[in-house]
Amino acid sequence: MAPRIGRMSRFNITALVLGMAFLYLPIVILVIYSFNASRLVTVWGGWSLRWYQEFFNDRAMLDAAWMSLRVAALSATIATLLGTLAAVGLVRGERFRGRALFSGMLYAPLVMPEVISGLSLLLLFVALNAERGFWTVTIAHTTLTMCFVTVVVQSRLASLDRSLEEAAMDLGCDPVQAFLRVTLPLIVPAIAAGWMLAFTLSLDDVVIASFTTGPGSATLPIRIYSEVRLGVKPEINAICTMVIALIAVVIVIASLASKLSSSQGESAAPL
Repeated sequence: MAPRIGRMSRFNITALVLGMAFLYLPIVILVIYSFNASRLVTVWGGWSLRWYQEFFNDRAMLDAAWMSLRVAALSATIATLLGTLAAVGLVRGERFRGRALFSGMLYAPLVMPEVISGLSLLLLFVALNAERGFWTVTIAHTTLTMCFVTVVVQSRLASLDRSLEEAAMDLGCDPVQAFLRVTLPLIVPAIAAGWMLAFTLSLDDVVIASFTTGPGSATLPIRIYSEVRLGVKPEINAICTMVIALIAVVIVIASLASKLSSSQGESAAPL
């Protein structure tokens, strides 16, 4: 007999409400004050789009935002590709020599402080005499986010039924075709989740980018941090609100795409 699931108690409801308020109330306040007409952040002066107009007239801030978007998109894509390949190697190549060392080196950025990672990458780029800018930040963010993608995709691969691939190979597919036609559509949601995680981590990073960036290539978080040290301007609220909206749109699109790919993969798997 299946256990009955009772209704949530008042304590659970209260804890849930307080937890959600703790997480999202500051974001809601930030969004509301991004439409504040007053120059003073703590004084409400009515509704206005003034600070959004100020942002689009701020050339330095626009350049920093464009730099962050390009770095985040490219580093997330590269990290997703490399992380997926690493996850496949760890799950399907269980007995290859050096697996423990490879796994440990791959997961090291998860527990290593970002200051150490940033300083190590800075010393590497200095030793290679590489000019710091867009590509150095992209490489650094790829190094940071690849391990997160690997963890997400590896967990999905480990729980996948390998008999589906074996059935495809029994029907005439070689291992590569079986992976592309059966396994890949089933792990697309995990790949999309890994890409989203890598994109948001890159868009949010300040520490590693501050070590690896160069003159004229500051990312948006670095630009915001430099502005906030002199005092919070209402324009910063508008910028952060647009970043939140961008992340929400990316999550919705990626979720819809992953659901569509997952449904197509499940419908094609029995074949």
